[in-house]
Parts: sequence; C-alpha cells; structure tokens
Amino acid sequence: IDLDRSGEITEDLQKRLGKTIHPISAVTGEGVKELRRVLGLRKTPHLIEAYDISNISGTHAVASMVSSMDGMPQRNRYRRFRIKSVEGSNDPKMIAEVVSRDYHRRVRERRRMADLILVDGGITQVKAARAALSSQKLGKTPIAGLAKRYEEIYWRDKGGPLRLSRESGALKVLQRIRDEAHRFALDYHRTLRRRRIKESVIDEIVGIGGKRKELLLQHFGSVRRLAKATTGQIAEVPGVGEKMAKTIAEHVKREYS
Repeated sequence: IDLDRSGEITEDLQKRLGKTIHPISAVTGEGVKELRRVLGLRKTPHLIEAYDISNISGTHAVASMVSSMDGMPQRNRYRRFRIKSVEGSNDPKMIAEVVSRDYHRRVRERRRMADLILVDGGITQVKAARAALSSQKLGKTPIAGLAKRYEEIYWRDKGGPLRLSRESGALKVLQRIRDEAHRFALDYHRTLRRRRIKESVIDEIVGIGGKRKELLLQHFGSVRRLAKATTGQIAEVPGVGEKMAKTIAEHVKREYS
C-alpha cells in the first residue's frame, strides 16, 4: 500500500520514485497555476509578493513585504518598513509609499520584480499600489487585492471582485501569503511598541529632556543596556553628570526590573 491512513504518500513510494515528494509544494504549485487561469494573467505567477500595513490609530505605522515562490515562503526576501510620509490612518497611501520605496530600490539594484503583487484590501488599495508602480514605470506588473470579510479578489477596475470557492487552491495560495504578510507586519509593530514603552521609562525622570534621552539611547543602544550600566558609565554620556547619572541609574533599574 502506497498511501497511509492519513492519505500521505509513504516513504516507500517516495524511494521508488527516486525523489522526495513535498505534498504542500505540489498543492500550492497547482494553486499558482490556477491563479493564472482565474485572473487571466499572461504568465504563471511563480513569484508572488504581498504587502500589509499594521498600525493602531496611525501610531507606529509599519508595513511588511513577504515573498513566495510557487506558493512556498522565500524568507530571505522578506522586508519590513516604517511608514515615513503618511500621517494618521490611511492604508492606501501607506501601501503606495512602501510599494514605491520597494520598487524604486529594485530598479536601482536591478533586482527581480514579482510576477504578481498582492495587497491586503480592496480596489482602493489595488489602485494605490498600481499608481505607485506606474510612478516607477512598472505599470504592467499584475496587482490583486484580497479583502478579508468575504475573501474576495480585486484586480480589475470594472466587473466587480472575484469570489472563489473556499476549497480553491488559488484562493488558499493568496490567503496563505496574505496571512503571512499580516503576521510579519504585526510582529514588527509589536516590537516597536514594546521598544517605545521601554524608552518611555526615561521620560519619567525629572530633568531628562528629549536631547539627553536621545544621547542616552545612542550611547547605550537600548534601555536594557542602560539598565545594566553603572553610574560611572552613565556619567560618561555628554550632558549627564554624576548626580544625574545616579538618578537615572536608580530609576531605570527600579522600573526596568
């Protein structure tokens, strides 16, 4: 018998075929081929890259880009971004910013472009990403959006979204990379928030202004390292004397512990 009770291909069959079969890879590969058919793409989207935004009321806004080749993660290509030009909560503008920045770098470095770009959202996000690519003279790169509520695919201006069966391999490929982009962006957002909370410990010290705080963080690299420093080491920071160093050391060690 070549299949075990779970339906997986047995090791014996793999050996007789002379190669290792990766069931997930086979399934996602078919899903990628299905994507070409359902979206009417000119070529199979082997390299799919997804962008996602993470922010709470516009604070610590960040974005992620994750990559997959034939449905399998390409983690060496993942990237994270801090939003620089957009104030408040405006996901389409943030998508436009990161796509523009990312593809400007790719053009400059002559790096490979995606066969399909996926954004989290609907037609508004798709149009924003499309405009960003057009600004880099790369308007022919296909872009699709996957909206969470009904898992609808947006990729054309007219005709409405496409809703595939929940069992569709093409939909599962898009869901997997969309969810991975969301996870990667959320992890980065949480990291920055934790860092900001720790840095706020310094703000509570009377007499520490923005300039001294900046100098302290530049000197030690993090509040964790500052908490481990001696009074003498803290006093070496420009603008911080022995008395202030003692106050800082006591406060940070107490609060950080």
